Amino acid sequence: MGNLLEMINLSTTDSKLNKISEKIINNERLSFDDGVYLFESNDFYSLGKMANYAKNKISGNKVYFVLNRHINPTNICVLSCNFCDFAKKIGDPDAYEMTPEEILGKIDKDISEIHIVGGHHPTWKFEYYENIVKEIHQKFPHIQIKGFTAAEIDYFWRRWKIDPEESLARLKEAGLASMPGGGAEVFSPRIHKMLLPGKSNSSRWLEIHRTAHTMGIKSNCTILYGHLETYEERIDHLIQLRELQDHTDGFLAFIPLQYQIGDTHLRKNKISPIEDLKMISLSRLMLDNIPHIKSYWVTIGESTASVGLNFGADDLDGTIGEEKIMHAASASSPAGLARTKMISLISEAGKIPVERDALYNEIKTYAY
Repeated sequence: MGNLLEMINLSTTDSKLNKISEKIINNERLSFDDGVYLFESNDFYSLGKMANYAKNKISGNKVYFVLNRHINPTNICVLSCNFCDFAKKIGDPDAYEMTPEEILGKIDKDISEIHIVGGHHPTWKFEYYENIVKEIHQKFPHIQIKGFTAAEIDYFWRRWKIDPEESLARLKEAGLASMPGGGAEVFSPRIHKMLLPGKSNSSRWLEIHRTAHTMGIKSNCTILYGHLETYEERIDHLIQLRELQDHTDGFLAFIPLQYQIGDTHLRKNKISPIEDLKMISLSRLMLDNIPHIKSYWVTIGESTASVGLNFGADDLDGTIGEEKIMHAASASSPAGLARTKMISLISEAGKIPVERDALYNEIKTYAY
């Protein structure tokens, strides 16, 4: 096996890393201890090589992007999560509510995906959200609608007693194509108690995504990292996602979301690009059954996101247009990227740009 490691350029001077590399080559699943060791290892270069090798086995040299638009219908929220700069209360000077007409006015017919997430509004009834989806779908039937986190679906139950099976069925009938992965944050009960008072917990998040998958609604999944969580808590989070995917095969992509310091200041300084790239690499190596890993330029910036395409990621997300949640926390990325910019970032990483839709159907492959 030593010769094979050298042949595919995964050999290191660390015997334990070599054993992990052997597992990757032999398609053996990494353990919790493997994941923690990789996070703690100083051999950042070897970690990147392992992740890029694993990525190439899944999607070759392709990297995906989508022409999409983020719609955040309201920032008014009943919750007070300690990491969130987006949420406001009724009467706050910068609180807002969008009408269906305003939402429709922000949609460009040339995009492929609408991404809808927002605050837990105290008075908007479920029918309001249902109508938003219906009106978008009726006016733009060719655009796939990805909407509502598991936390929002849970809130519809807690506020209006509409259980997830019913709300998802009604949203699907209205035109919903898939679900985003937000609201997971970190599955750790310790972190949930500290930062997420009143928000749905990990078991509820997983239950709702399981329900969606059994109904034929594909979804993404996420982690919010770089605040108060430990490496062990990150790996436990990834393993719980992996276990659900084993049963449902419903996750399309995983998105590591870097915590934005904003005004919440859970830590003094934002984490380094090296830590971002480690998170991307570990995601690819641990989540062996989830097809795609995103290098999310909105939170880590264009340059690091482009490098991430050689550290296990095969998706740069989308052009987005207008995104409020991360930018409320002072994310330093631009508010939107054009198609040409996405192609450029992917090409600069030495990858093949592939435009896709929300369900990863390939639309066009570009020369690089």
